[in-house]
Formats: sequence, C-alpha cells, structure tokens
Amino acid sequence: MNGNAESIGTAGVVIIGGGIIGLAIARALAQRGVGGVRVIEKHRCGQEASWAAGGILAPQVEADEDDDFFQLARGSRDRYPDFVADLEAESGIDLGFDTTGTIYAAFTAAEEADFHARLEWQQSQGLAVEWLSGDEARRLEPCVSNQVRCALRFRNDHQIENRRLIDALLVANERRGVRLIQDCEVTALSADSGRIVGVETTNGFIPATWVVLAAGPWSSSINSPVPLPLIDIIPVRGQMLCFKPPDKFARHVIYSARGYLIPRADGRLLAGSTTEEVGFEKQVTADGRQAIRSMALEIAPGLDSFPVIEAWAGFRPRAPDGLPVIGPARSVPGLIYATGHYRNGILLAPITAELIAEAIVTGKTSPLLRSFSPDRFS
Repeated sequence: MNGNAESIGTAGVVIIGGGIIGLAIARALAQRGVGGVRVIEKHRCGQEASWAAGGILAPQVEADEDDDFFQLARGSRDRYPDFVADLEAESGIDLGFDTTGTIYAAFTAAEEADFHARLEWQQSQGLAVEWLSGDEARRLEPCVSNQVRCALRFRNDHQIENRRLIDALLVANERRGVRLIQDCEVTALSADSGRIVGVETTNGFIPATWVVLAAGPWSSSINSPVPLPLIDIIPVRGQMLCFKPPDKFARHVIYSARGYLIPRADGRLLAGSTTEEVGFEKQVTADGRQAIRSMALEIAPGLDSFPVIEAWAGFRPRAPDGLPVIGPARSVPGLIYATGHYRNGILLAPITAELIAEAIVTGKTSPLLRSFSPDRFS
C-alpha cells in the first residue's frame, strides 16, 4: 500500500456498509483530506446493528486477560471523550455520552472467585477497578437485588446513545462532502490485473482506488472476481427490551454474567441481550423476551412492576474466531476489511476509523492490527 490524501486517485474510496464502522471511517478519511469518499448502504445508513445496539463502552467488564483484543478495545474507549467532543461540535447533536461507570454484579461463589482474579490482574495493570460488597453495591444502586454477593465497579467503562451517534456521523459526513449512497446494494467487487478497482452495484459500476469492506454480517455475501481470504462472517441475532420506570431507576450500567441493564438519561432502561445463530431472522421472539426479562429481574427485582415499552432485534457480525477483521488483505490489493466487530462495533468505531484511514492515507498498517488481519484466515 502507498499513497497520501492528495494521491488516493480520482476514484476515491468506496466503503461498503453504512453502519457505525463505515460512517466513522468515511469521516476519518474526510478529516484527513481524502476526497471522493462514498459510502454505499443496501438499506438506510445506521439502521442495522448500529441502531439495535446498547451503546456500552465497557472493555474492562468483559476482559478476562490483557490480550491484543483488550488493548484494541481499551484504546478505542480511551479515544471516546475526544471523539465525542469533536463530533458534537461538528454535528450540533448531544450524543448522550454518560461517564457514570459500570457495575458488574456477582450472584454465586464461583462468580465471586472470578471477580477476585479480574480485580487482581486489572489492578496490576493500573486500571481503574473497585471492589464492592453487596451492601456497597446496593448503596450505589438501590435497585440491585439482595442476592448480589459483591460487585466490581469500573469507573472508566461508559455508555453512549448509539442512535444519536449515528445521526451525528451522518451530519458530519454530509458536511464534509462524503457521498452517502443508500438503498443501493453492492453485488460484486471489480478487479483489474488482480487489483480491486471498484464495485458493481444495483445502480451500476462505481470505480474506486480503495474499497473498504464494512458490510457487517453481509460481508461474506459479496462476489469477487479474485480469491478473497476465507472469512465467513455470520449474523448473530441479539434481542433487546426497553422498560419505562416512572422515575430514574439506576445511574450505572449494571452487568451480570447473563446480561445487562442500561439506564438512559430520559428514564428508559434497556435490557439485553440474546445471542442466537438463526440466520437473517430479525424478529423478536417470546423466548427471547422471557430470557431477557428473567435476567433483568435477577439483577433488579423491582423492574417486575414496570412495563416493557419496546423490543427489537439486530444482527451482530461475527468472524469464526469472534475477533474483528480489520486491515488490508495482502493477497487482494485495493481491498481493506473493517468487519466482524461482533458485540463491539460501537466501542471499536473510533480506533477502527483512525487505523483504517491511516492505512489508506499513509500506506502503513498499525501493529495494533496484526492480530486482526484478514490474512489470518488464509
């Protein structure tokens, strides 16, 4: 790879997929002076996994060890304050960035033992994590069940209103001259002498100097005239419920081993989520609703008296090893992957956008992406 913002080429960059990842990459490229950036979305931008997500930014809660994925996730979380401030200034939209923190509750002796191990390794890395007794957790969040034995509090694991984030990225991209092509499906990549030179779409051929594959769970369904890395990105359905307590029910995001509660500033309380390999069947199911409700009541029994006002489902894109697929494909010049973010698309958007844009503009791939290269499947 080689190039800079002035020499990307008249064809510019085509990004396949208008979710949070594709939109964030488009903005990052435009910020660096790249012209001719186009985002192609088969439906409406941001209305799939990005819309259905919970907006949790919590790498510490879910990390069992200090591995490459944790470093990537932590790096992205730590970019969020500046990312949000800049995007709010550009768009004029309040993103609902909530820095109260996250509580992870333990219900069993085995979970408590796991918490001791997590506390030890995270403190050894200088990370902000605090041990709470059950009573201390309930003093912070009176809604928490009396069955909670203890908890960990992560002050730096935050949340954001993901739907507002989508709206802000759409505004920012439009103001920066990015062309958003919606209701247009990419049917195939196009190549010349082995290099990707554009995409075939339902609206015709669109040339490109670089193509970024950010189509989420649809990433593996696009045809190619040249062999691609053997990556099977599958959809994993996640269902969510939204409760409406009459008053502010909680302040922290509250996790358990079986799910989570996300309090929004307007008083709504989101609860999720299921993990289902059912293909592209998006419907909310009775079993899914019951499973999420049971999880929510285990954390906070007082929710039993409050109505569920909304339910929805979305598809998380998962690669075979559960890790994101980010970076150029060595065997396919002109093609860059940014997909397979699974349950962490919102969290990983800032760092994915930054590293993909840098790879295109400077020709250098960050060492942070070594473990997530599409070539690991070749």
